[in-house]
Amino acid sequence: MLYRWPRMKEWFQLAFRPSVVKRALKYALIVGFILIAINHSDAIFSGQVTRGRLLKMLLTVMVPYVVSTLSSVGVLLEMRQKS
Repeated sequence: MLYRWPRMKEWFQLAFRPSVVKRALKYALIVGFILIAINHSDAIFSGQVTRGRLLKMLLTVMVPYVVSTLSSVGVLLEMRQKS
C-alpha cells in the first residue's frame, strides 16, 4: 500500500496534541538525561561546560523529542487511514 503524506497543517495539529507533546517530553527528558550522562559527564564533573557544550546537550534532548513525535504522529495517521 502506498503511503500518503499528510498535509502539513494536519501533521502539525497531530504533533502539537497535548498527549503527543507530553509523551515526547517524557521520553526526551529520560533518554536525553541518559545520553547527556554518557556523552558529557566528564565535562560536567570537571566544570568544563561551555556554551557550545550546553548547545550540544540541548540538541541531545531534542533528538528523542523529535523521534517520539514522528513516531506518534505516524501511528495516529496510520490509525486514521485504517478507519
